[in-house]
Amino acid sequence: MSYCINPDCSKPKNPPTVSHCQSCGAELLLRGRYRMIRALGRGGFGATFLARDELLPGKPPCVVKQLRPSTEAPHILEMARDLFKREAKILGMIGNHPQLPRLLDYFESEQEFFLVQEYINGLTLQQEVKRGGPFTEAGVKQFLCEILSMVQYVHDNHVIHRDIKPANIIRRDQDKKLVLIDFGAVKDKVNPALAASSDQTALTAYAIGTPGYAPPEQMAMRPVYASDIYALGVTCIYLLSAKAPKDMSYDPNTGELLWREQIHISDHFAKVLQKMLEISVKHRYQTVESIHRDLDLEPYMEGLAQNMAFPTTSGPTTSGYTSGSGPVSGSSPQPGMGYSGGSPSSRMAAAIRARRERSHSGPKSTPLGPGRNGSPTPLPRAATALSSDDVKQKYTKGRRDFSLQVFKDLDLQRTLLGEINFNQSKLPSANFQGSDLSNANFGRANLSRATLRNAKLVKAYFHYANLEGADLRGANLARACLSNANLRGANLCGADLTGALISDDQLDSARTNWSTVMPNGRRGKL
Repeated sequence: MSYCINPDCSKPKNPPTVSHCQSCGAELLLRGRYRMIRALGRGGFGATFLARDELLPGKPPCVVKQLRPSTEAPHILEMARDLFKREAKILGMIGNHPQLPRLLDYFESEQEFFLVQEYINGLTLQQEVKRGGPFTEAGVKQFLCEILSMVQYVHDNHVIHRDIKPANIIRRDQDKKLVLIDFGAVKDKVNPALAASSDQTALTAYAIGTPGYAPPEQMAMRPVYASDIYALGVTCIYLLSAKAPKDMSYDPNTGELLWREQIHISDHFAKVLQKMLEISVKHRYQTVESIHRDLDLEPYMEGLAQNMAFPTTSGPTTSGYTSGSGPVSGSSPQPGMGYSGGSPSSRMAAAIRARRERSHSGPKSTPLGPGRNGSPTPLPRAATALSSDDVKQKYTKGRRDFSLQVFKDLDLQRTLLGEINFNQSKLPSANFQGSDLSNANFGRANLSRATLRNAKLVKAYFHYANLEGADLRGANLARACLSNANLRGANLCGADLTGALISDDQLDSARTNWSTVMPNGRRGKL
């Protein structure tokens, strides 16, 4: 089919080979090469079309973005031209990233402006949620694991996207990777002086972002890098609840989105999202890296509460404490922790004490030892090593958090362990053969030489895990997050990696064969 892009055309659909619209007479082959097939979207400032490039072999698909100002006023046309050139410049600069669309062409024709971009075939995350329902907490963490690196790349190039939302993130059919699209609202500099000028304000008024996803400072045309972080937070809420921000309530006094009662997630992840969604820019996450750091700390809140005892008296602590993963210093603060006041260890200790006070009806006695000036000081209890049977029994009774533990000779083959949390645990040579570990959290865990043969590891999280020498033959790792995991010598023969987040270098370091299903869904050794 040939589609007429004349907005006044009453019958834009035409046969596939005609050169002019049979209804209005408009030329159908744009610039002598791009034939529109159908409209992808329309707005007050233009439209987007799926097209074919008829000058290239195979007539490959592409996306043509038409920027059509609604008036012929000279100053509006000039601003539209500036906006058009800016988007072309940005796409040309950052389009080399494999998960961002490439700019193929741009031109002006009869006071209309056209961008030609790479076509990304797949469903948007908005479409995924509408078809399959909301994501799990593990699924949203996997989404963040992938999207944060893309946003970091954009920010490293001094660009603010300004329109991050589920409809602008596509899961590419070819390899199941996420692609961030629609850079029409980008801002290419964070410059308060420029933002304060009337010309800049007038220009950015056309590309302010999407209400509900854009934070207040962006709606006031003062975007910063943290504005994209707010939009990512709202996107996470949509993925978890399947509710758009316009369908949710807001605090009438602060303007904050009231989302907490809509979804069921861990307390720590809720705190991360809350900080992403802070109305005040100065209290919001400032960098993508700070979100990564806080997500990696999540197991401490539950794991340490179960395995450690802390002093119940107030006052600063000067000594560190140990857990299954080694000492954690309590003497110096770290940036990006997401909590206020004191060192990381004291903040976590206070949170755990508060959690205990809420969940227990009465105080529990704690062993005392000699303290300063002879006063008694609580001593930490040693964590009890759990056997394979202990893990099975506790899991059956509802416990899911086994983070920061040291396990020896763990044998949990053919066991249902969905959504279990082994974050930062030591599990060398553990046997999980044939087990269901869907949505399990193995972030930073030591699984060297572990047996995971034929295990179900759909959407499992292995961020920075050590899987050196692990047996993963026949394992189902569809949509698993393996970013930065050590896969040296790991056996992935026959494993299903469809949609998994894994790099070519990681695959090169592991063993694969003709029966390994690669992330793009195809079989065969790379």
